[in-house]
Amino acid sequence: MRSLVNFFCLSKSKRPPGFEEHAILASETAFNVNEVDALYIMFEELSSSIVDDGLIHKEEFLLALFNCSSKKSVLAEKLFELFDVKHNGVIEFGEFVRSLSIFHPDAPEADKIAFAFNLYDLRHTGYIEREELKEMVLATLSESELSLSDDDVEAIVDKTLQEADSNGDGKIDPQEWKQMVRKYPSLIKNMTLPYLREITLAFPSFVMETEVPDSDLVC
Repeated sequence: MRSLVNFFCLSKSKRPPGFEEHAILASETAFNVNEVDALYIMFEELSSSIVDDGLIHKEEFLLALFNCSSKKSVLAEKLFELFDVKHNGVIEFGEFVRSLSIFHPDAPEADKIAFAFNLYDLRHTGYIEREELKEMVLATLSESELSLSDDDVEAIVDKTLQEADSNGDGKIDPQEWKQMVRKYPSLIKNMTLPYLREITLAFPSFVMETEVPDSDLVC
């Protein structure tokens, strides 16, 4: 009996920083307890790929996304920032589960729309400004290994602003973004990762697909 008690005490002492009970995470996200258990296995693998400290560092996040810890990407940098809710330079397990939950097929669309807006709001102004929109268009093209002329990129940005900026202030606010997504649902299609529904069956590489066909670009 004493050895059993010691085992549980030892298990608790080995919990990584920011550990949260799986049942609590399941109650607050789109995942059930078994899925959170599976995500913990994935998290352990990611958080020990470079620094084995129970936390996902930016280099480990990039390694998971691109199989390269030094690749520069506006999209990846912003994703890491959004996953790192506490803004302490690392992703804890609770942050990992809650952020991934937004990409679950059963997650509320409103959460996906808000997350996508924050992804584009690079400078934290509460708006998507023209330069931010241009940066994300270029980043999306780069991730998709597509190339457009400067004039074509500018035309996409101008056309998007023209359609979305209903009050004419030169930027997109959250309400305008919602209206834009309703008109072009493909803007948030990458906010859903179907395999998260079957996370207990397999562990595919944690890759955020950013490939966007030409037909889905607003132009």
